Amino acid sequence: MVYPKDEGYIICRQRRWFFEVVIFVKSVQRAVALDKLLVECNFPSIAIHSGLQQEDRIARYKQFKEFQKRIMVSTDLFGRGIDIERVNIVINYDMPDESDSYLHRVGRAGRFGTKGLAITFVATDEDQEVLTKVQERFEVTIGEMPASIDTTSYLNA
Repeated sequence: MVYPKDEGYIICRQRRWFFEVVIFVKSVQRAVALDKLLVECNFPSIAIHSGLQQEDRIARYKQFKEFQKRIMVSTDLFGRGIDIERVNIVINYDMPDESDSYLHRVGRAGRFGTKGLAITFVATDEDQEVLTKVQERFEVTIGEMPASIDTTSYLNA
């Protein structure tokens, strides 16, 4: 689903029911800033990025995996290779540069036979170009985000 970017709109003003969420951003600075905003809004968030020491990344990942933190803000560091059963929402806060990265990011949601939801902010012409390439390459249509989302579309009963 596509949503026009409005800093913090979906994050602080509309609380959706979820198990765990991964939010992807393009830089360490944005990961830190968005995590800070989420924490200030009383969301159980944690940031994981390359600016952390390996032991800190592992400790934070463990907190997320063990459900102590339910939102992980990450750079592409976690775009591939993480398998966490309860992630049911992935947000591309910043559009990745290429369609492969997009596929790997959204593939974090709805694993292990569960449902998932992917939300992508499209803010620039370059973002729209990447989204168009994704749709062409994978032969899918990704529509704009509706005004409301039925939670049964991304939560198992």
